[in-house]
Amino acid sequence: MFAKPIPGRTTAAAEGKVVLFLIGMRINHFWAPHHWFPVFLAMPRMLRELSRDPESGLLGYQLLSGSPRTYYVVQYWESEEKLLAYASAPQKLHRKAWAMINRFERKSRQHVGIWHETYIVPPGSYESIYGDMPPYGLGAATGTLPIERRGATARQRLAHGAEEPAEG
Repeated sequence: MFAKPIPGRTTAAAEGKVVLFLIGMRINHFWAPHHWFPVFLAMPRMLRELSRDPESGLLGYQLLSGSPRTYYVVQYWESEEKLLAYASAPQKLHRKAWAMINRFERKSRQHVGIWHETYIVPPGSYESIYGDMPPYGLGAATGTLPIERRGATARQRLAHGAEEPAEG
């Protein structure tokens, strides 16, 4: 149930670009759970659906709370194509959840806020370090390596995978 810490310093084993998707909600009025609770329940259902399908493209996620009002998920995806394919697939839960939110939007708008952000991070533009931590974040999504494999400094780790300048 609880992951064991990996002794020493490690880094994420990610290769190539990283697709980072952040999605969340904010409860604007606690006294209106009939408006925000269906939104709150939709994300765990979608995460279960994605986790059961190894071809979905979801590599890993972290559930987080910013306050008693805000909840969000940090997701790591194999590619933006797979993220967009899931979002638009008519047979998947996301389309059903989005349709529900759109149906109730006028009534619910004041009671619950929703948001998402998508980042496509090219190689050479991300790095990580985990000290005496169980796999977490990008490291949990892609695996971890001893830090020496990518460099002792953030600058060295950022350089991993970055395109070499063309000679000429």
